[in-house]
Order: sequence, then C-alpha cells, then structure tokens
Amino acid sequence: MEENEVFSQLFAIVEQYYREQRSGTFLDYHNPEELTNLLQLDDPEGKENWENLFGWVDKYLRYAVKTNHPSFVNRMWSGASLPTVIGEIVTAISNTSACTYESAPVSTLFENYMIDRMLDIVGFTGGQGQMTTGSSNANMIAMMCARNLYDPAVKEEGVSRGKLVAYVNADAHYSMDRAANILGLGLKQLVRVPVDHRGRMDVDILAQRLAETEAQGRQPFFVAATAGTTVRGAFDPIEPLLPLRARYGFWLHVDGAWGGATVLSETLRRRYLPGLEKADSFTMDFHKMLGSSLICNILMLNRGENMLRSSLAAGDGSYLFRDDGEDGLLDLGPSSLQCGRRVDSLKWFLDWKFYGRAGLAARIERFLELCGYAEQCLGRHPELEQMAPRESFNLCFRYRWPEAEANRFNLALRTRLYQRGISMIGCAYVEGRLLLRLLITNVSVDEGHVERFFADLVGAGRALAAEWMAGTSA
Repeated sequence: MEENEVFSQLFAIVEQYYREQRSGTFLDYHNPEELTNLLQLDDPEGKENWENLFGWVDKYLRYAVKTNHPSFVNRMWSGASLPTVIGEIVTAISNTSACTYESAPVSTLFENYMIDRMLDIVGFTGGQGQMTTGSSNANMIAMMCARNLYDPAVKEEGVSRGKLVAYVNADAHYSMDRAANILGLGLKQLVRVPVDHRGRMDVDILAQRLAETEAQGRQPFFVAATAGTTVRGAFDPIEPLLPLRARYGFWLHVDGAWGGATVLSETLRRRYLPGLEKADSFTMDFHKMLGSSLICNILMLNRGENMLRSSLAAGDGSYLFRDDGEDGLLDLGPSSLQCGRRVDSLKWFLDWKFYGRAGLAARIERFLELCGYAEQCLGRHPELEQMAPRESFNLCFRYRWPEAEANRFNLALRTRLYQRGISMIGCAYVEGRLLLRLLITNVSVDEGHVERFFADLVGAGRALAAEWMAGTSA
C-alpha cells in the first residue's frame, strides 16, 4: 500500500465501524489470556508494513467495547458526537501544542472564545477559566488556588501540617482525596461531611465541623459542593453555603463534573444550581452528558486577579513563554497544570457551533426525562428494588436477593451481563450494600432501549437465580 492510500483505507475501516457500532452486542468478551492469544501481541515489529498496521487497527476495533452502543450504560460518557470526532481527527493531523499562541493561534482563540461564553452562562463576571485534563485535575487546581490564597507562603515554603482544612460531601469524588494528597494537605485535613437521606451534604453538620475547626485554631479554607454525586446523582445545595462562607471565609468550589451540564438549561439550572453564580469556582465536563470526545473539561474561577497563572506558573519558562507582547499575553501554558497542552478546544468549539446551547440543553433535558422513564420501568419489575431516591440522572437499584448474599449475587449478575455482551452497567456500594447504577448518556437511546435493558437484566437475573437455587456455579 502506498502512503497516499493510507487515509482511504483508514476511513473505510472507520466508516464501517461507525455504521455497525450500535448493532450486535456491545462487546465480544474474552478473558485476558484468551484475548492476549487472539491479539498475537508478540508478532514482530518494525516491518513498516501498512497492511500489518491496519491489521492491528482491525483487532482493536473488533474486541473493543462499543461505547456508542445502547447497552453501554456504565459510564458518565458514551460514544463521541460526530463534530468532536472530526475535531479529534483534525487535531491529530495538525499535531500542535496549545501552550502558546504562536504554536496554536487558532485553537487559542477558539478556547478563549468558549471560556468567555461559559463564564457568561455561569455568571462569573470578570472571571477566568481554562481547559483541563478532566474534573479530577480541575478540582485539584481549584483547591490549589484556594490553598495559595489562604496561605500565600505555601508556594515557596511548603505546607504547614494541619493548618488548612477542606470539606466535601461524604460521597464526593475520590479526586478530592487525591488532590489533598498531591497538594500536601494530608488526608486528615479533608473532612467528608455526612449526607442526608437523599445523598446531599448536611449543611448543619458542616456548620458544626467549621466551628470545631476554627475553635482548634485552624483555617477552613475550601468547601466543595458536588453538583451530581457519582453514585446517587445528588446535588449539594449552594445557597445555604453562602452565609457560612461569609462567616468563615472559605473558598466555595462547585464540582459539576457530572451534573454541571444542567447549567446550559435555564429550567434545570433553576432546579439544580441556584446560587452557582456566587461560587468561587466551578468545573464541568463536556465529555460526559454533552457528548464531546474524551477529554473535554473547563474550570472557571469567579475572580479576575489572574489567580490561575499566579498559582500554577513556576520555574523558568522563558524559552517558551513570552511575558510581553500581544502573543505572549494570550499564551495559555503558564496558567495550565501541564506543559504541553493538547488541543481540545477545536472539538469543543465545533460541538458548540454545530448544536448550540439550545441543542445541548435539550439533550440534557431528554436524558433526565429518560431517567424518569427508567424509574417507572424499574417499578414494573417486582424482582428489582430501588436503593436510593432518584435525585437527578442516576438510578440506583439491585436485584432482590436475601440480604446476606445480595451483594455477591448482584455482582455476579453484573459480571454476567458484561461478559455475555448483554449490557455494561456500573455498580457501587452505599452503606455497605452493592447496587447497580443506570446512567443514560447516549443520544441514540430511547424508551424502547430502556425497556429492553430492564427486560434483559431481569431475564439474566432469573436465569442466575435458578442456577443459584439449584446449587450450580454462577
């Protein structure tokens, strides 16, 4: 094959995959040993043979999980939208770093345009923002900005043990623990506040913890409200936290990695995010419900004193960055966590221009509607029981089984569903009980797919129950 034929071959393979990705099963499962043999990983390298290379591409696509399949309901994301796929292809072939204006002029302007649009939508007047490698890093950067604000010497002198204390929902994402670790705060200085019966942070208990910290001579410096917890989909109330911030002076961050997309819908914003415009920072992922390809995240600060650059810039970057001139002022690298910056703004920009805010908002509203329908379907199957009140987009349930073995049975059921290509659904523990978590983030899913999901799950559960009752191996 000649080099000029490579793209023709590639796009033929990609087109076929895209056309078939929602048919059949979502996975042709093999255990690791079987898959290793099928892939033939030890085949010789270095042949510079395009036919061999496309053989590897074919194997990858043949045995990969079809994340755009309606049965893929495991993650907070699914197959990418076509505008962002186009953006990914163009990004790869143009292959540049978005760290400076001179190396990436168009993407720099695209990114700044989108950041300005989002700051306006969120209501952070005079704020600032950046794209990050995901909400995990965005949460850490927000915590870093708060740390540096409340202890300005920490950047040069290091962290004084136990002085600064952060607070999060007990069900907050584990990235908060990692952030406390990486930033040198110590996990003991991250207080996980108990939740109410719906999974929302208990503000009264938070007030008690804040008072206790202050009485100990320590500084409450950071409180994170979660907008859509990972398992239950709960939204911490923002407005009741504002008087506490006025009293204790902490930085109020909103982690909207999952549920932050509701900000695009005026109806859902009023329901789930009242008071957001008064927070100090906010992060949300475009690669989850909004459908952009991985990774596409934005962190926004409700501050205009260049907090991102002052917190993140360190060391001599003069070989790359310019402190003067119009180009230098546009460089995004100094206010970024990493050095080389992938061009993620193109896919984000193309998605925005293709669907518009109204189109993306309608998508989120539709997902919420389908989750409500899924809750109705769940109630029609006596074999299933709902394990938590539905707050938003997450539906938590399990297959009924005697309590002593319920966790083991539901884990076995979830494994069977996956390995047989029936569906890929998430699982998690709440108060020691394993539950199945249904998420709908695929625009191709409709009410019929939801009904079939539950019918297939219950059918697999009945078969497994019969085997367990008969004493056979699961």
